[in-house]
Amino acid sequence: MAAKSVLATFTPGQLKTQEVEIQVEYCGICHSDLTMLDNKWGLTQYPFVPGHEVIGTVAAVGDAVTKVRVGQRVGLGWFSRSCLQCNCCVSGDDHLCLTGEGMIVGRYGGFAQKVRAHQNWAIPLPAALDPATAGPLLCGGITVFNPLVQFDVKPTDRVGVIGIGGLGHLALQFLRAWGCDVTAFSSNPDKEVEARQMGANHFIDSRDPQALKAVANSFDLIISTVDADLDWDTYIAALRPKGRLHLVGVVPKVSFQSLPFILGQKSISASPVGSSATISRMLDFAAQHRIEAITELFSFDQVNEAIAKLRNGKPRYRLVLKHT
Repeated sequence: MAAKSVLATFTPGQLKTQEVEIQVEYCGICHSDLTMLDNKWGLTQYPFVPGHEVIGTVAAVGDAVTKVRVGQRVGLGWFSRSCLQCNCCVSGDDHLCLTGEGMIVGRYGGFAQKVRAHQNWAIPLPAALDPATAGPLLCGGITVFNPLVQFDVKPTDRVGVIGIGGLGHLALQFLRAWGCDVTAFSSNPDKEVEARQMGANHFIDSRDPQALKAVANSFDLIISTVDADLDWDTYIAALRPKGRLHLVGVVPKVSFQSLPFILGQKSISASPVGSSATISRMLDFAAQHRIEAITELFSFDQVNEAIAKLRNGKPRYRLVLKHT
């Protein structure tokens, strides 16, 4: 039986010079929160406070904070701190900092009244974004937006998205706004209408082998958002020469034949979230194109109900907690 969340108090100590204290208004519930709650990655320290899709207002700032001000609405995602000195940090990839601090790794996260982070990771929220639905952009959104920037995806590219869930439904929206020809792969045919509304030009039932074979040599990029092992050779065959299969879902194992990669000069890659600069760019892009997560709202005292819904795989498409 899964453990239940209970109300607790803690004292965060003195605010550091470059820290920001955020009064939490909303916090999304990501599948990674559930994974950490169950310690499936072996990173969890108990007592554990989940939450890394925070939207709130700045309540206090340290003496050296210059990037945000008290009263400003900000978003806070997977990272709460990076070293600012390593090669990754100084070259603009602060999300790859080897000593970066995860919001819910070894510290308390956003299922709280207030949360703290380094000022670099408290990202100002554009006024055009609804704070009630913006939280999932700070993790799910940046996870699927980052590859578009990293790999210089073109508006003329044909892109497939495997899995139309919490990540996939955002990927469809970003790709449509990016100008791409977008195909949704889903094992649930009931999602076709929604997938097309969210941005898919085409829909393929991923359980239909003939439908998958029919799109061989079709895609410049396929983004996989799922956490299950698939027939990867079939998706690799769907790539054009120089095409890329990119993983953002944590799959247990990826097994494939190497020859199609060699003959087609294809590639496979993966990425986590994105840099603080890319998060800011993503939020601006979302505001400009009216992209938002499809959410279901719960009050913080309904947290166990919300977690149970996520655990049972029923959300469409993201869950968000709200302070009343």
